[in-house]
Amino acid sequence: MAEILDVYYENAFSYHIYLEKSFDNLKHAVSELGVSERRALLVTDTNVAPLYLDVVKGILKECFSSVSEIILTPGEKYKNTDSIALVYEKAIQENFDRNDYMVALGGGVIGDMTGFAAATYMRGIRFIQIPTTLLAQVDSSIGGKTGVDFRAYKNMVGAFHMPSLVYSNVSTLKTLDAVQYASGMGEVIKHSMIKNKDYFDYLSQHVEELKDRDLQVLLKTVYESNLIKKAVVEEDPKEKGERQLLNFGHTLGHAIEKCSEFGYSHGQCVAFGCLAAMYISGVTSKEEENSVRELMKAVGLETVLKKMDHQAILNATRKDKKMDKGRVRFILLHSLGDAYIDHNVSDEMMLEALEFISKS
Repeated sequence: MAEILDVYYENAFSYHIYLEKSFDNLKHAVSELGVSERRALLVTDTNVAPLYLDVVKGILKECFSSVSEIILTPGEKYKNTDSIALVYEKAIQENFDRNDYMVALGGGVIGDMTGFAAATYMRGIRFIQIPTTLLAQVDSSIGGKTGVDFRAYKNMVGAFHMPSLVYSNVSTLKTLDAVQYASGMGEVIKHSMIKNKDYFDYLSQHVEELKDRDLQVLLKTVYESNLIKKAVVEEDPKEKGERQLLNFGHTLGHAIEKCSEFGYSHGQCVAFGCLAAMYISGVTSKEEENSVRELMKAVGLETVLKKMDHQAILNATRKDKKMDKGRVRFILLHSLGDAYIDHNVSDEMMLEALEFISKS
């Protein structure tokens, strides 16, 4: 059964999240926005276009007065202002104005870039998220965080800009390669670790279905992660407090991602960061620690960090946008399913945690 979640921003309704097993309701969801006299610029990449561009563009043509497209080069290393410039140029060539829309069709990179382009083109136009990866469906498509990387610094340039609609078709997860799928599971497990022990138990009990990409279990998984993400975002849309909990695993995770030159996927780095943060927290039992590690392994995530320069990783945390007055802002656990913000994690503790995840 499909689900529709309402997301609120500053105590007012902001947008719907549609959770579906197909694109059958996309026309209805988009048409509800009253876009019949508006134009759409569909932004995707060369990986996604052969799979879903024709069908999605065909549906959007029944909603908008016209639909243009731009197909970008995929990958984190192209998540930069050069790619954004291509989107601006296309919008200008097509004479897009402030009443028109951009539509992101793809994973987190496409979603982040499209959202940022929409936030900044003519000081802001509306946009729609149609995420096709697990990472994007459970995390990056929700909450209005948009941005691009600057040189080697992840998401250093960005803006908060809420989508007008998020439409997640979980059947697209069937076409993900194993690395992309596991990357999304890194964020899924993170959600369960910070907010919902029962959700963690559900994931552990449905490992085989998750491995088989059973659509009903995937729908439930995306739904539960969306509930967590939307609740946190509604409480703290601009990441001043509660929303920081979503950065569990990200302080060291982003640093590992940078120092590996993006050799590891984002979700894989988050998984490493979650294990490190769990170790620093020092509250989980050996049994719980093993259950987290076994769940990660079961869904295709690595649990042992390859040989890397730990001091370089530590130094990279100093360039993270989550720094607060020169201190590293770390998310730790009171217990599995209950996270909190901490400002007292020392360099020695981080180095010890990196050593731990490199041996375990």
